[in-house]
Amino acid sequence: MTDTRHERAPGDRPSREMDSSAPSELIVYTIGLFVAVLLTATSFWTANTTVLWPGGVFLGLAVLAIAQMGIHLVFFLHITSGPESTNNVLALAFGALIVLVVISGTMWIVADMNANMTMSSGAPMSMRMEH
Repeated sequence: MTDTRHERAPGDRPSREMDSSAPSELIVYTIGLFVAVLLTATSFWTANTTVLWPGGVFLGLAVLAIAQMGIHLVFFLHITSGPESTNNVLALAFGALIVLVVISGTMWIVADMNANMTMSSGAPMSMRMEH
């Protein structure tokens, strides 16, 4: 009843108290690389196949992209749900927030400029360019 086996996520590094039976980092990176290559090949197949319904290709690619991000976060960046990953998760969330703000702000500015720069067909003659 005093079995002290430690469980860990695939991206976790083994701590000192874990026994030597934990998989090495090379095995973890190799598994991550294999799964990432498999997801990439599946994405190329999904984009170029006629087997799937054309409307479902976008959904399939979105699911594969999210899975790819998860694989990279867990196996290569070692983002896990453990208490030692809290700072990494917060930094990742802050980076995603900054990217979201920059992209949405850029789209807002471009859309506003587009709306303000287009001239309606009923504009006065003084506003039109003369040749």
